[in-house]
Amino acid sequence: MGIKILSTYFRLLGLSNSGLAKARLRTKLLIPLTLLIAALTFATLAVVRHAAEAQVRTAVEQDARNSVLTFQNLRKERQIQLDRTAELLATLPTLKEMMADETLARIQDASEQIWRSGDTELFALADWKGKIVALHTSLPGFPREAAESALAHSSGAKGVGGWWFGHGHLYQVAVHPIELGGPSSRMYLGTVIVGREIDSSVAAEVGRIALCQVAFRYGDQAVVSSFSTMDDAMAANRLKSNAGTNKIEINNKSYLISSVNLTPGSSPPLTLTVLKPYDDAMAVLTRLNHTLITLGFLGVFAGGALVWVLSRTFTRPLESLVQGVRALEQGNYDYPLGPDGGDEVSEVTAAFDRMRGTLQKNEEQRHSLENQLRQAQKMEAVGRLAGGVAHDFNNLLTVIKGHSDLLEMRLGTLSPAHQNIAQVRKAADRATALTRQLLAFSRMQVLQPRVLDLNALISDVSKMLPMLIGEEIEYTFRPGHSLARVKADPSQIEQVLVNLAVNAHDAMPKGGKLTISTQNVVLDAAYTQSHPPTVEGRYVLLTVADTGCGMDELTKAKVFEPFFTTKELGKGTGLGLATVYGVVKQSGGYIWVDSVPEQGTRFEIFLPQSTAAPQLPCEDEPAAKYSRGVGTVVLVEDEEGVRELAGEFLRSSGYQVIAGKDGLDGLEKAEQETGAIDVLVTDVVMPRMRGTELARRLKRAHPRMKIVYMSGYLQHNSDEAFVPDSGHLQKPFSRDSLLRKMREALGQEEEQPLQTI
Repeated sequence: MGIKILSTYFRLLGLSNSGLAKARLRTKLLIPLTLLIAALTFATLAVVRHAAEAQVRTAVEQDARNSVLTFQNLRKERQIQLDRTAELLATLPTLKEMMADETLARIQDASEQIWRSGDTELFALADWKGKIVALHTSLPGFPREAAESALAHSSGAKGVGGWWFGHGHLYQVAVHPIELGGPSSRMYLGTVIVGREIDSSVAAEVGRIALCQVAFRYGDQAVVSSFSTMDDAMAANRLKSNAGTNKIEINNKSYLISSVNLTPGSSPPLTLTVLKPYDDAMAVLTRLNHTLITLGFLGVFAGGALVWVLSRTFTRPLESLVQGVRALEQGNYDYPLGPDGGDEVSEVTAAFDRMRGTLQKNEEQRHSLENQLRQAQKMEAVGRLAGGVAHDFNNLLTVIKGHSDLLEMRLGTLSPAHQNIAQVRKAADRATALTRQLLAFSRMQVLQPRVLDLNALISDVSKMLPMLIGEEIEYTFRPGHSLARVKADPSQIEQVLVNLAVNAHDAMPKGGKLTISTQNVVLDAAYTQSHPPTVEGRYVLLTVADTGCGMDELTKAKVFEPFFTTKELGKGTGLGLATVYGVVKQSGGYIWVDSVPEQGTRFEIFLPQSTAAPQLPCEDEPAAKYSRGVGTVVLVEDEEGVRELAGEFLRSSGYQVIAGKDGLDGLEKAEQETGAIDVLVTDVVMPRMRGTELARRLKRAHPRMKIVYMSGYLQHNSDEAFVPDSGHLQKPFSRDSLLRKMREALGQEEEQPLQTI
């Protein structure tokens, strides 16, 4: 059709030019372009139709191949189940005893009981000579001779199994030897065979999954198919008479067929034939032809109308628009467009102008988001590095502090080395505070959040802030009215306030004003779009503002980076604001800074509101000594120094300790313990098996066992499944804190003091 239209088009172009020469320019443009549109439209539709037909045929053939693969997968799953069943039956002591006895009557009776207790449709036993001594099928009629022949044929497969056919029934079987004795002296007693029948229900299930019809044939003999009873015989005859073709017709329906040999190398072969309906695909193609013809005529008329409108209205204004587009391609967003004439072309021009402005804005936002992404990636990488260093350092500090406690207990306070030990402990405490800052920055700190009143917490902190910042700075706290609750770790929020106050003090060496205020706020879509990655919702806004020296844009961009400081060398760690950033992020909030040189700095912290009731703070427990413990403790820690230290703490307190160097080692040693296990003390992050997985496994074996987790940090995106009602011991820990957790886990009261070790 497209070729005919092109021929007509060229004939019209060859006509006399006398008529067209007198026509208007619009007509001269309309007629050739309309013919050209018609030719291109029908030529394109013809190509589309040809491609669609080829695609439909390819799709039908691909569906047939996929159907064969579907059954192959189903066959593999059934074979795996049968292999497992055969292997399980072959290991039954009763079955081995029965086969060793070789009494046929007993084998027949006992094997029937075993078969009825299972879910297989075929169950057979063969003696060591390969003779079938017991055969049971759900449908009678399977000959014993066929079973012996099939078993002899499959004996070369070394027990892999395969297909048995006889008396019109097809079974997928698994064969497994029955052996007696250990690996070095096995005695072959016979063979156990289990099978599942490939019946019409299996064929129907395969056909339903693969959206096709399937048929099984053994040589030239039809076995079973997914066709109805009426079409089954016809399908068998058609498949037999049309062997070697890829398309047949059954009951006035066309099918594309594809066959696969399920028993290659065997004769006669067992064949699976997939029949994919072909008529539906051809019907779709016919409807597509009608649709394409209709669309062709509509395209010609629409193209003619469009050419007429273009020739009349768009020529001159479009030239200006095209120039604007070319200027935009070169990155010029300020190219002047044509005047506004009030018509459609002017509206398109105005829309292009708005689109150009949007593209310019998006380009600026893209550069801004790229900078934010690079900054976030850099902070994430540094955070992971800081968290990893803090984790290893926590283990070292645990050993240092623990052995300092042991030395002090053994030497006493009157020892000449007591002062040295105190200095070691003091240095370890300072290092502990530093590692907690690193963990807070990297958002790996083990927090203890609770619902709290932010105004009450700030009021308590306000008692010490004036002494911290000095008398030359005027301090003001403006609590918000009816302030909502937030859920956070109160000690960490106090650390945030102290760090911001110290930072403000350093920014006001000659005095100034420090103001802390709170209020309820609602962040809408406009705010979140301009301040990514904030999320819409209700928040409590904590503001800390000072009138200090402020910061320029370069300093403000790096203010939350770890180890960045504007102080002199040796007067700052550069972790103060990095710690603030980490605590706020780990609490689910956001922090923004606004600063102008010589005009002050304003930190805004948004914490999500909580509707739960506030929780009263717990009083710190005084250091206590405990009576000697009683019970068995499984201690699992991959760091050798920490493991030996904790083991010494526990053994000196009377506990029986089973130590493991990692999760898998601890699990193996716990399984070897014949007595009860009272407490599991385990690290969370370990090689081979994590502490959470170890706790769940041992908890199933010892339901009354208590769990105490040891951890110095949480991993990024951690979603550990901790056992409910378990205790948590933060590293670095002391002897008293470990024994306190043990007493809490066992539910025991404080008793008489322990003697020093």
